[in-house]
Amino acid sequence: MIVALDATALMLLMRPDARAPTDPETGEQVEGAADRIAHLVEMLEKARAEIVIPTPALSEILVRAGDAGPEILDALQRQAVFSIKPFGVKAAVEVAERTRKAIQAGDRRGGTDETWAKVKFDRQIVAIALVERATVIYSDDKGVKSFGEEAGLRVVRTTDLPLPEQDPQGDLFGSGSGSNDPAANDKTPDEHEDDPD
Repeated sequence: MIVALDATALMLLMRPDARAPTDPETGEQVEGAADRIAHLVEMLEKARAEIVIPTPALSEILVRAGDAGPEILDALQRQAVFSIKPFGVKAAVEVAERTRKAIQAGDRRGGTDETWAKVKFDRQIVAIALVERATVIYSDDKGVKSFGEEAGLRVVRTTDLPLPEQDPQGDLFGSGSGSNDPAANDKTPDEHEDDPD
C-alpha cells in the first residue's frame, strides 16, 4: 500500500504542538489531531505501507519549522516508512495535462479560489502522489482535496481519522481503570490481588 502525506498532516506528526486543522463541519479545531496522525503512521508502519512525502509538502513544513528543519528532515530520512519524492518529469507532465484541461474548461484554478501560485503548488503535491502510485492522500488542504479527488485519489482529512484507543488499564493512579464504578478504584492493593482480572 502506498499513501501520501500533505504538509498539514506531516506538520502535526513532526510538531505535535502545531495548530490543529479546523473541522469543516463544526468550525472547531480537530480534537486530538496530532494523536490521530501519530496513530495513522503507526498503523501504516505496521501494515508495511510506504508513506510518500512530496517535496513541495516537505518544503512547506521546513519553512514553518524554522531552526528545527534539519532535525525534522533527519528524522524523516531515518525512518524506512517514509519516502521523500521529488517533483520530477512524470509529475511535471501530470500537472501540465491537468492544468491544460482546466484552462480548456475555462477555469485554470480548477474551481478553487486559491491564488495561482497555491493552485500550482497543490497540483504538484497531487501529481507526485499519483506518479508514485499512492491511492490515498492525507490532507486538510482544500486545494489538495479538490485536485486529489478530481484525480481519483481518496483524500482523508484529520477529522476523519480515528483517535487511538485509550489503554483500558489506565495510568498508575486509576483514572482509566476501565470500570465505570468509582468505588472500584477505592480497593487496597491486597483487594486487587484477589480480582480474577
